[in-house]
Amino acid sequence: MSTSASPYDGGPYEGGMLAQQGQGLVGRPTTIAAIVMLLIFSHAWVYPLVGGEAADAADPGSVVRALYFPAYLIGGAIFLQSARDVFPAIARQPFLIAIALVVALSVTWSISPEQTARRAFAFYFTTLAGVVIGVRFRWAQLAEVLAATFAILAVLSLLTVVLFPSVGIMSTIFPGAWCGLWSEKNTFGGNMTMGAVIMLAASILNPQRRLVWCGFAALAIFLVLMSTSKTALICLLPGLGALAFVSVAGRGPTWGVVSGWLLVLVATAVAATLLLNPDLLFSLVGKDATFTGRTKIWTAAMRQVAERPWTGYGYGVFWAQKGGWGPLAWIIAEAGFKPQHAHNTWLEQLIAMGVLGLTAFSLFFIQTIISCAVAVFRNPGAYLALPFFVAYSLTTLTESVGAVYNDLTWVIFCAFAVALAGRKARGDDFEPEEAEAEAY
Repeated sequence: MSTSASPYDGGPYEGGMLAQQGQGLVGRPTTIAAIVMLLIFSHAWVYPLVGGEAADAADPGSVVRALYFPAYLIGGAIFLQSARDVFPAIARQPFLIAIALVVALSVTWSISPEQTARRAFAFYFTTLAGVVIGVRFRWAQLAEVLAATFAILAVLSLLTVVLFPSVGIMSTIFPGAWCGLWSEKNTFGGNMTMGAVIMLAASILNPQRRLVWCGFAALAIFLVLMSTSKTALICLLPGLGALAFVSVAGRGPTWGVVSGWLLVLVATAVAATLLLNPDLLFSLVGKDATFTGRTKIWTAAMRQVAERPWTGYGYGVFWAQKGGWGPLAWIIAEAGFKPQHAHNTWLEQLIAMGVLGLTAFSLFFIQTIISCAVAVFRNPGAYLALPFFVAYSLTTLTESVGAVYNDLTWVIFCAFAVALAGRKARGDDFEPEEAEAEAY
């Protein structure tokens, strides 16, 4: 039992119930099942199994799709364990429900209804996975479930680089950059960035295993550096800063006010500097003014969005089009290459689900960010959620990470959204969020 100081000392999370809950956590069947489910959603097995071309394809094939079904079954099993609490949790997420409805409706206007229906099915089970782990686990437990997942991915990635360098190290587009279990360095770096901040949060919420999680976090940071992904590094630094901010802000009202104002001043200074000197931004990320061709994609994609602004082209099908005709063909012609996605989360919603989908996703995002901001001053979940959402928010600008089917990032987003807005473990499983707040 730890006696280390914490902004939440005296509550159920440090040195008391928290430590007791952590005891034997890894041996629980539900926890192990949840970790397996998250590993499947990580895509880490796709590239080593089927190769880079299939791993990067918009439609990787029926065999790969079938291998996600164990994750769906695990999510369904955890749902059955916690059904009485899952429905109230979902009811607190009206904008997530709105996203799900637009996804379903998009089948009616999709350019490929069969594909949209299939991917809507995958989206629902991916979202359910996030909801059930957000409901099922307390904050300390959730931190360790996620940390264990990323620790496994980090170790396996390192072993892949050492034992199978032809797989774990890129040799064509970015020679020498580590990509681990994934086909591309930015994906690898982005996952290790998420893993680093989550494992550091786990070390705070589970002080009895602090050294273990700090060690794995150090490994994840090392892997981010070896990926040479400047995008991942730029997301990592604010994520670490957010973790420090939560630690300071949780120490009391005075600390909260001072740190809040400092955060506003720093954010304003950084934004002003980048607006007045955009070349500085390009030099920091090591990219040109087109963000490695992304602006070409965005310009061409917006022309296609203008053709169907309200509905988009259907969930999950735009980038899977084949042939020399259709909206994707125009983007390929303008950009000069075939993109795998929009490389912008907000534009991706417009392309797939139009203004309706973008509005639903934006409101869900705003609701969750507000809940996260409130949690900084009253909820230990902020150690997990704030660093994640800081990194996630930056990632949305250059990658498509919103409402994605079979995707670990979306699972984590939904888990944190539900955990922040709903209630947590009561007894062995669930406890009202209000009771957690009163414990501080």
